[in-house]
Amino acid sequence: MGSATVVASVQGKQPLFSFGVISDVQYADIPDGRSFIGVPRYYRHSLLVLQRAVQNWNNHQKLKFAINFGDIVDGFCPKDQSLNVVKKIVNEFDKFNGPVYHMIGNHCLYNLPRDKLLPLLKIPSTDRHAYYDFSPTPEYRFVVLDGYDISAIGWPQDHPHTLEALKFLREKNPNTEKNSPAGLLGLERRFLMFNGAVGKEQMEWLDSILQGATKLKQKVVVCCHLPLDPDATSQEALLWNYNEVMDVIHRYNCVKVCLAGHDHKGGHSIDAHGIHHRVFEAALECPPGTDAFGYIDVYDNKLSLVGSDRMQSTDMYFSP
Repeated sequence: MGSATVVASVQGKQPLFSFGVISDVQYADIPDGRSFIGVPRYYRHSLLVLQRAVQNWNNHQKLKFAINFGDIVDGFCPKDQSLNVVKKIVNEFDKFNGPVYHMIGNHCLYNLPRDKLLPLLKIPSTDRHAYYDFSPTPEYRFVVLDGYDISAIGWPQDHPHTLEALKFLREKNPNTEKNSPAGLLGLERRFLMFNGAVGKEQMEWLDSILQGATKLKQKVVVCCHLPLDPDATSQEALLWNYNEVMDVIHRYNCVKVCLAGHDHKGGHSIDAHGIHHRVFEAALECPPGTDAFGYIDVYDNKLSLVGSDRMQSTDMYFSP
């Protein structure tokens, strides 16, 4: 009898369903390196982390689906290899015995434009937007946000979303290098080119989805590559307009948990409205022989993350 089964028996309650999670694989067939602040990155080993994740999820046998929280390929991947590398990593995800839901991150968009990337990730898309929702059981709805909706990367250079993002960055970040937070104070340090924003249409879509979920008495899990709460992440990793998105979310009582990637060290907070924010530790920063992935057991009143190794296990209780 496995320990997870023992815990479930003690509670006298099996989860409604369970799903796998991993973030920031950022694979590239290049030697190990470091982030701009000096954190070691293991570009080739991250593929092994993903392979072990998929094997672990398949061994579990009861996972309903898995979610990849973005950045499956690294920005340093040689551009002539980008297409094949993305296909290679998607193929590894496809070895999971169930559906995999992907979202886009900045490193994905450094490698491929949206019109190439979205079909490879099987993201249901209208006009190259990458936000969507799904309901694995009647009780729950998952909302996947496109954090690079308004962004200086991924769209054609003359696209309105690119132009809007560049104008925004010129106003908010005086540095010539728009990925530098030098001189920016506090929460203003999020105004960097490797972040992005949720646009007006997506905001209206989110509002309508949350209205619908409320009518159906569904609990909602919001997923985004970019974190949505300053207490769960470093200031430099936040969605540009996280506050506007959270204003919409806080109008409703249906959202219980927000899950994200992007900030590789991970984090967890509970906001003033009782919503949990869990940012996942990155697969990329696992030294050889270590891992960062997990699965989440979903109950009526909590999400319980069972993490492997560097991914911290986390119980997220909420009022049903």
